[in-house]
Formats: sequence, structure tokens, C-alpha cells
Amino acid sequence: MIRRFALSAFASVMLASSVSAATLVTADRMLDVQTGRYVQNPAILVGDDGHIQQIGTLAAMQLPAGTKQIDLPGETLLPGLIDMHVHLTSLAEIGGYEALKYTDAFWTAVGTANAKKTLEAGFTTVRNVGSSEFADVGLEEAIDGGWVEGPRVVPATYLLGATGGHCDDTNGLPPSLGDKKSPGVVTSPEEAREKVRWVHKYGAEVIKICATGGVFSLGDSVGAQQLTLEEMKTIADEAHMLGMKVAAHAHGDDGIRDAILAGIDTIEHASLASDATIQLAKQHGTWFDMDIYNDDYILATGTKNGTEQESLDKEKMIGLKQRQTFQRATRAGVKMIFGTDAGVYPHGDNAKQFAKMVQWGMTPIQAIRAATIGASEALARPDVGQIVPGAYGDLIAVKGDPLTDVTVLEHVDAVIKGGALVSRK
Repeated sequence: MIRRFALSAFASVMLASSVSAATLVTADRMLDVQTGRYVQNPAILVGDDGHIQQIGTLAAMQLPAGTKQIDLPGETLLPGLIDMHVHLTSLAEIGGYEALKYTDAFWTAVGTANAKKTLEAGFTTVRNVGSSEFADVGLEEAIDGGWVEGPRVVPATYLLGATGGHCDDTNGLPPSLGDKKSPGVVTSPEEAREKVRWVHKYGAEVIKICATGGVFSLGDSVGAQQLTLEEMKTIADEAHMLGMKVAAHAHGDDGIRDAILAGIDTIEHASLASDATIQLAKQHGTWFDMDIYNDDYILATGTKNGTEQESLDKEKMIGLKQRQTFQRATRAGVKMIFGTDAGVYPHGDNAKQFAKMVQWGMTPIQAIRAATIGASEALARPDVGQIVPGAYGDLIAVKGDPLTDVTVLEHVDAVIKGGALVSRK
């Protein structure tokens, strides 16, 4: 019965907004992520446009006629969570050359299932940092149109990088197959500028570049720089002129440093950042987005899912160092956001990273802020990641006290997106 209500609410908001009504959400308490304090017996009124209109107590509210109520007794409300580094059209369960057995359309199809899992795990907004064939734009369109359930998607489309680098999806193929240039490969600053314009034209809302090598790219060194400072600066300048942020995949210290100097907004992974580069990031206000949970999954599964031994060896070399860098960056006061690299491990397990962030130096409220108001600021999206008037009515409900035990976020009891109940246990 609850599930039928959830689906009808989703449909009424997403498919027939003209007949939808305001929604009142009530619970035992709400975490104010800005102050780190609880508000008892909150009442949150979400308008029929999906945005929060009022926050207060039930007794003090003037409710519009026909207001629906979602009452969540015994629950703690938080803002819908944000994962800043996902690959919705990828699967951890199919890696390496095994992925070549599937048609291109297969990955878009599984993306719909991954989107639903992600939303039901409490992540109401994601930044999808790379997909082929503009599949993440298509997924965003399907979700926004109400055809499938999923989070709000900020798509990057094709990754931009160097020939033979981490963003070159023909790596590992023989010359007869691999000499076809990958759509995101750039060979000069001017070509990089044109690629930014091209992906923006077809729906990119953020630019993702590969400043260094990576774990899952074959034939490159995980820490070696792959784009020049001039190329990265050109990309950043062009993207910023078009109103977009830029994320840089960067493991090695040289690539991280040049990405910061180029004006890149967020550094993904940041595994081998030196103390000097950490201080540079702090000075420039650059965000670090460090996926410190997935090492557990990669090492536990080994080559079982098709992961090449070369990639596994890289992960063994870099995983612990990344966590130690996370600890140093947190202590130094670098601005940190929550990003998991979901798709490298199974979608829906995103919240398992909170415990790792606390284990490696954050307080629970710092980890929660990284996935809410911090991510909101890094996206320049005040309409997500916080419970304030004007923001989307994106909320999650959990039992227990996430400030005492952050693992309660791994078990979300209810997800509300735009005032519509889309999942309840």
C-alpha cells in the first residue's frame, strides 16, 4: 500500500504537475546540517512546484487546501544527499575486456536501473562525471520527464583528455581498432576549447578532464600528468565562460598542482597530493573529491569481475596512499566534497563511504556536510543539498542519530524528491 502511494505521488508530481498539491513532511526531528544541531518536530511544506515554501512547526503553519502529508514518526530528516562522482552507465560487476561483449545501448539501459538504486539509497542529486554517446544527458532527460525514477543528474558527457591517456577509451585495443580517435581526446589547447563547446552544445553541465593517468586505464602510469597546464587552463577558462564548473581526474601530484593553478574547480581522487599541493588547494579554494571507500570493493573482488591485473596492481599501490592523503587534506582544512566513483563498486552502496570518511579523520557532521551543503556550494546549486525555503523538497529519513553513528545513512527508510515520496521502507 505504501509503495502504491509512493508511485502515485511520483507520477502526480512528475507527469501531471497541474493537478498536484502541496505536501507537508513531518518527523520526530531534522538535522540542520549548517549548525550541526537537531530541530525537534519539524514541519516542512513543499509547494506543488517541488520547492520548499515553509519550515517551522505544524501548529504555526497555514496550509493550502488539499495539502497532502507525509508523516515519518520516529525518523530523523536530512537533506537529500549528493554524490559528486558517479558513473551511472557503468557496472562494477562487468569490467575490463568483459565490457566489450555488450552493445553500446546496453550501458544506457542499465543506467536506468542504477539511477533508481541511487535514488532509493538517499542520493537525490548526482554529478555524472563521464559517459559515452551522451547517455547521461539522455538519462537526465528521462528522469526529469518522469519516464524513469532517479536522482537529479548533472551530466559531463564525454571525458576530455590526451591520446593514450585515462580518458582515451581505445586504450588496450590493437592499432587496427584503437587508431580511431576517441571523441574526448584533445591534442592542443585550441582543440580542447572546441571540445568544451561541443559537449556543452549537446547537454554537458560540467566538464570532466583527465589530468593524469588512472587505475582502470590500461598502459598508462596512474600518477603521470597527461594534459599540459596550458590545455587545462584553456578548458577551465572556456567552461567558466559558459557557466560550467570543471572536475579533473588527477592522482599524481604534478597533475593535481597544475589543475589547481589552471583554475579547475574540483580535483577527483587527489591520491598522491603532497603537503605543498594540499596547501595550494586550500589557498585557491579548490575542492578535493576523494573516493576512499571503493578500494575495499576493488581489492575484495580482484579480477573476478573482469578487472585486469594491471589495474588491480595500480589499486594496491594507490589505495592506502589515497586514504592517508585524505586524512592530511582534512586536517589541513581543504574543502572536501562527497564522491564515490559508483560504477567502480555497485551502485546503491554510495553511503558506505561515510564511515570511511569518519575513520580517516572527519567528524560525522563534516562527512554529512560534504554530501549536502558542501556539494551544493561546489555545484553552485543552492536548490539542492539543503533544507531551506526555495530549495527543492529533497529529503531523506533515517532511524537513529547520524551524528553518533554515521552508518545509519546506509539504511534510508524514506526518500522524498521534490515533495514526492519515491521510496519508503
